[in-house]
Amino acid sequence: MFEAVLFYVFAAILLVAGLAVITARNPVHAALFLVLAFFTSAAIWLLLRAEFLAIALVLVYVGAVMVLFLFVVMMLDINLERMREGFWKNLPLAVVVGGIMMAEMWAVLAGRTFGVAPQPVARPADYSNTKELGRLLYTDYAYAFELAAVVLLVAIVAAIALTLRARKDRRGQDPAEQVRVRREDRVRLVSMPAEKDQ
Repeated sequence: MFEAVLFYVFAAILLVAGLAVITARNPVHAALFLVLAFFTSAAIWLLLRAEFLAIALVLVYVGAVMVLFLFVVMMLDINLERMREGFWKNLPLAVVVGGIMMAEMWAVLAGRTFGVAPQPVARPADYSNTKELGRLLYTDYAYAFELAAVVLLVAIVAAIALTLRARKDRRGQDPAEQVRVRREDRVRLVSMPAEKDQ
């Protein structure tokens, strides 16, 4: 019963955070809500006893979102002094998001302290949910896994194409111009009289 209540609470937080990501006007607020959504998803996976997925989500996605956000800030050449001025304005939302994340971790991890944790499911001694996840990904869901990889590759190429700017001082090659080159345009034969020994 306690686990079901926690699931519905986390699911509600996840839905609200997901909606806030796409409706927030401030990109800092959107990134904070995205971190909250990832963290809440990790808490739900902990409830489902998928510890590897939960840890991977927190380490990879939460870290990647922050790195990506900083990368975009650096690529756009935003004035960092003005960004620092908005620190105190964004602090209340950051404190709320951090408080919700701490409460979620407490609710998931403190169940054994109060004796309300559900009974563990009996598993074989050599059971590994990471091994089971790998087996499912590369057998039953191989095509979906490869499709996700292609989508990510297209997204990476699109991000590079969008941020690539033409610079005036950049030097490059034009293959079409190189193919059209004739020998007479590049090489000039000079006829010189031979030198005679004195």
